[in-house]
Amino acid sequence: MNLRTILKLIASTAALHLAASGPALAQDGPITIGVQAPTTGSEATYGKDMLNAIGLAADEINAKGGLLGGRQITLVSGDTACDPQQSVNAASRLASQEVVGVVGGYCSGATQPTLKIYGDANIPFVIVAANSTQLIPANPGNAFMINSTGADQAKTAVDFFAGKGIDKLAIVNQGDAYSQDLANLTRDAWRAAGHEVSAFEYVNKGEQDFSALVNKIRGSGAQAVFWTAYYADGGLLIRQLRQRGFQGTIAVGDGSNSPKLFDIAGQAAEGVYAFSNPTADFLPAAKQFISDYQAKFDTAPGPYAPLAYDGMQLMAWAIDKAGSTDADAIIKALGSADGKEWLAGPISFTPQHTLARSNFVVLEGQGGKWTRYQP
Repeated sequence: MNLRTILKLIASTAALHLAASGPALAQDGPITIGVQAPTTGSEATYGKDMLNAIGLAADEINAKGGLLGGRQITLVSGDTACDPQQSVNAASRLASQEVVGVVGGYCSGATQPTLKIYGDANIPFVIVAANSTQLIPANPGNAFMINSTGADQAKTAVDFFAGKGIDKLAIVNQGDAYSQDLANLTRDAWRAAGHEVSAFEYVNKGEQDFSALVNKIRGSGAQAVFWTAYYADGGLLIRQLRQRGFQGTIAVGDGSNSPKLFDIAGQAAEGVYAFSNPTADFLPAAKQFISDYQAKFDTAPGPYAPLAYDGMQLMAWAIDKAGSTDADAIIKALGSADGKEWLAGPISFTPQHTLARSNFVVLEGQGGKWTRYQP
């Protein structure tokens, strides 16, 4: 055997050794999870809160030994700014980083176009906040929603308004996937219940002067107004409704359940109602979570912190149950969630991968903050 042949055999053996050892090394490395949330833009308060809660959950899991026999979780984030195009860019970057799974999703309109990206890449996705029913047909099968859908929220709204003896309802949305979906669902359910939609209005995001809208609502004879969009503009509408003499009931959807609404609306937010996902202040199981969150971030957890925390814990649970980072195994594990109690309540899924229960509660603005509504 000549020298050239010997060298070829050595090189071939070394290549085989590297090929064999590569996957083994990968199996010992960190587990990278993507976080999709708006950390800039008008909804950045929500997004940063979600990112904090997911980070807190990951730190706790790592401190307990990590996953799959000691592998640590590493987080990489993608800022969606609640903008569809920016969300697509963020999701594409996360997918290119070969994340094992993604946790997050706030604005439905920004979450919807990312479903195809994660579906094409076969990446498990736990959606913690976005809840438009438009997400359901767009889901390729790898995504799971742990916030109740807009249909559940619409039912909560209809039951609430009817319980208040209201017959004529004005509904206002901003035309995005979340607020328009909730507005349409509520309108249809309200009419089906035998009531009147006295005004059904659309306003542009960022609008400052609602005087024409307020006049139309007052002229319609509406006994109540339901704002289905986000708090930044909702606070202005509430303030102008009260300033211009509207005395009826005002309620907002879960996109406006932030304490920031009181900063914008001021005194006008007193007595306003919100249909909300479960927030930490009203969850008996969240006392330690609130304390840990406050200690780490020097602020109270926001409205979507419990669901974001649960989303990370659920993803970790599914990875451990799968026994690997294989995407199909993790997706199967997520689908097998059987009603185990998490921070915000039990999680199991319908065949459409939506939460198999309604988690909506009614809050009331009192003393510059949200309190649990007591009928």
